[in-house]
Amino acid sequence: MKPPVKSASRHQPKGLTLLHEDQETIVVIKPFGLLTIGTDHDKSRTVHAILNDYVRRGNPKSRHRAYVVHRLDRDTSGILVFAKNEGAKRFLQENWTDTEKQYLAVVHGRILPPEGTISGYLAENSALKVFTTPDPSKGKPARTEYRTLREARGVTLLEIKLLTGRKHQIRVHLADKGHPVLGDRKYGKGDDGHPWLALHAQSLTFTQPVTGERLTFSTPVPPYFVKIIG
Repeated sequence: MKPPVKSASRHQPKGLTLLHEDQETIVVIKPFGLLTIGTDHDKSRTVHAILNDYVRRGNPKSRHRAYVVHRLDRDTSGILVFAKNEGAKRFLQENWTDTEKQYLAVVHGRILPPEGTISGYLAENSALKVFTTPDPSKGKPARTEYRTLREARGVTLLEIKLLTGRKHQIRVHLADKGHPVLGDRKYGKGDDGHPWLALHAQSLTFTQPVTGERLTFSTPVPPYFVKIIG
């Protein structure tokens, strides 16, 4: 494998934790509250913009850029991989079903059974809210595997493996089960007193586009989660 690219400290991506960089990919940790990429309605600072500045090394005329491979919701923290060229982006997206994605979530209550798989069909309404439908012709299949790690203070810490990657899948599945993610104002209990969504992309495994090596990156439990559950 090509050696990781070393960067001068002044060129570190501002506001992001850089986990890995090589000739084809950049892996970072996104904090809560930051968009992955801008939308038609929100042009605020994004991970994409930060990484574009980073790969251009302060030269706005540079042809270098970061390519979006996947996204995390604004209020979800955790690991993101970006590509550094079109070929790498295409490879990662075409092989995305082979990518392993593991999350941590803190949910309301005690979930039973303590581990299992939630399956169903997810659709989206005109208000951009995702919901479960019994009609497979109106929704896309979605499967979420979960396992209880810890219970305390009326909440549960779950380890979650995405078996499919639908929009808002984890949040909708856990809310449907009666255990919404803490801080989820869209699918949960409204303002439950938690300022941030307790959902974190903890681990990501993907195939390096040129070498074919399987790369795995992980993060510790976020301090916010530790504060909630002890």
